[in-house]
Amino acid sequence: MSQDITLKITDREGVMYEVLAPTDMAMNLMEVVRSYELVPEGTIGICGGIAMCASCQCYINSNHELPAINDDEEAMLSEAFFVEKNSRLGCQISITNELDGLEVELAPEC
Repeated sequence: MSQDITLKITDREGVMYEVLAPTDMAMNLMEVVRSYELVPEGTIGICGGIAMCASCQCYINSNHELPAINDDEEAMLSEAFFVEKNSRLGCQISITNELDGLEVELAPEC
């Protein structure tokens, strides 16, 4: 059975969007941002979602428990600009029921 969760995503201009994201399509946060066209085409997910760029970097602004950062994500964030303590790569955050209400802000474009 399909279930959508609600995400609060603040774009790079400071505009907050409340969007629905499906939990049954194996999507990640970066793909949700792209599907809602919250950033100009070609400015997010440049590597295709394999943690080889930081174009989908975002700041987690809620207290949701996320999967641990893997080695590839940690390496990419160590080289990225505008990294904060709450930085994550959107391509590495799978959309699951546990993320309902997640609040994120997209990092500035490099």
